[in-house]
Amino acid sequence: MAIVIAITNQKGGVGKTTTSAALASGLAAQGAKVLGVDLDSQGNLGFCLGMEGNGPTVLDAMLGRVRVQTAIRRLAICDVLASDITLSSSGIDRLEPGKRESVLRDTLAPVMDYYDYIVIDTPPALNILTVNAYTVSDFLIIPMYADILSLVGLSQLRETIDSVRVELNPHLRVLGILLTRYNPRSRLSKDVLELAASLASQINTKVFDVKIRSSVYVSEAPAHGQDIIRYNPSSPAAKDYKALINEIAEPIHLKEVTSHG
Repeated sequence: MAIVIAITNQKGGVGKTTTSAALASGLAAQGAKVLGVDLDSQGNLGFCLGMEGNGPTVLDAMLGRVRVQTAIRRLAICDVLASDITLSSSGIDRLEPGKRESVLRDTLAPVMDYYDYIVIDTPPALNILTVNAYTVSDFLIIPMYADILSLVGLSQLRETIDSVRVELNPHLRVLGILLTRYNPRSRLSKDVLELAASLASQINTKVFDVKIRSSVYVSEAPAHGQDIIRYNPSSPAAKDYKALINEIAEPIHLKEVTSHG
């Protein structure tokens, strides 16, 4: 049974897709079978993982237009359920209550036993797609830039997580808050770290020990259709993401799951 990790924050531009792609790539490099699921209508996750051309999307699978096995794209590093702009007006919110919140879980059910990990890149909003991601997930990772504005809205995120736990997925767990574009020499980064730690305690989680340092290669990698780990594995950000995978290894049972690789 796959372990499902959603990368989430309703604020855009905090490193969700970069983190999703790095996590999927890094786990796959350790021998795991990984599926990346793109729930952002911008469709950047597939692009960062090397996907080319068009084909069936995650929305096609969720609405039953194609089988999920048909919609999955096989890439060099891992598999992907891609998205496109049609996801922005998906119509999922018009499904009957109960169905609309769990349609992604039902869609992924046929392939859950095939993968070790499913990594979900969520949209920059707290909408029905985000709720679907939370409903199917075991764990959440919350990336945010090391600036004050990135902390705004975390209380609303907490309310959504609590609601999903009560009504849809009592086993949902927040692995931690991930500070990205972090400068350890910056006073602002240090101030944000203190605030993030306080907010993390309010949602019963922590700030990851690993912080993702600023790196120009993070911006360059998507232009080459690659995640940061494959694009420049010796860059500070790539090293940090690999260290992040090691940090979360114990809570997500990384070694146990990939041992059969």
